[in-house]
Amino acid sequence: MCGIVGIFLKNQALAPVLGRLLQGMLLEMADRGPDSAGFAVYRRPVPPGSVKLSLYATTSTVQWQQIGTDAEAAFGVPALIVHRDRHALLSLGTEAAALSAWMASAYPDVSIIGIGSEIEVYKEVGHPASVAEHFQLAGLDGGHGIGHTRMATESAVTVRHSHPFAAGLDICLVHNGSLSNHNDLRRRLARRGMSFQTDNDSEVAAAYLADRLGAGLSLREALITAGSDLDGFFTFAVGTADGFAVARDAIACKPAVLAETEDWVAMASEYRAIATLPDADDARVWEPKAGEVYCWSRA
Repeated sequence: MCGIVGIFLKNQALAPVLGRLLQGMLLEMADRGPDSAGFAVYRRPVPPGSVKLSLYATTSTVQWQQIGTDAEAAFGVPALIVHRDRHALLSLGTEAAALSAWMASAYPDVSIIGIGSEIEVYKEVGHPASVAEHFQLAGLDGGHGIGHTRMATESAVTVRHSHPFAAGLDICLVHNGSLSNHNDLRRRLARRGMSFQTDNDSEVAAAYLADRLGAGLSLREALITAGSDLDGFFTFAVGTADGFAVARDAIACKPAVLAETEDWVAMASEYRAIATLPDADDARVWEPKAGEVYCWSRA
C-alpha cells in the first residue's frame, strides 16, 4: 500500500522546522507502511566543486572515521564524515564520479544511497516513528523534503529496498504503485551505464528520471515522458536540488492530495498528513489530475 509525503517551502523562514513538518506528515502515513520508512531532505549545500554522499553499510562494524581518513589520503583534500550507526554523510572536495568510483573500489560493502550537493537520504527498516526518531528528523532544517512509509509487496524488507531512491545528482523519488516494465527498462538503462542496487521497480523509476534529466530534459519534461515510457500505475513525489514535483499515471488509481499556501506546497497519499501543517485549514487543496505533472522550483 505505502504512503508518500513531500513538502516544498516557499517561505524560507520555515527552513529551521522543515524536519518537524516532514516528520508530522510522515507519521500520519505510518499505518500505510509499517515495515520501513525513509526520507530525503535538501539542506546545507556543500561548496562548489564538492560533493556530499549519503552512505549505508551492510555491517555494523564499519569504521566510518577510517573511511573519512582514507578518502582524505586518496584525494588529498579534507573530508567531513558524520555518522549514525550504519548510515553516514561524507563530504569531500572532488567530483561525484571520482568519489563514487573510489567508494565502490575501496569499500564495496558500503552503498551510496544519495549523492549531490544538497541531498541527504536516510532510510531504515522498522516502524516510521522509530525511524524518524533514530535519525532525529524533527531537528533537521532544509528547503524541501520527501518521505515514504513502506508496506513491502514485491521485494524484501531491507534498507536497500526501502524508499527514497536516489539517482544522478540530487535526484530522489518516492513511489506509491507498481511498474510492470521495470525489468526491461533496467536492462536498457544498464546498457547506458547506469547501475542498480536492488530489484525494486522504484529504483528503476529514479534511474529513468536521472537518465532523462541527464539528456537535457527539464524535470517536468522527464515526468511527462515517464507517463508514456513507464508501464504501470504510480504516484511519484520527486525532489531535485532546487525543485519538487508530483506526477500520477493516466489512470491515477493510487491516492494523492496536493495543498498550497503562501508558505509551502505539500503532497501526501492522504489529507490527514497535510492537516498537520501550519495554516492547513487555509490552504488550497486539490487532487492532482491523472497524467498531469505539477512542479515547483526556486528558480
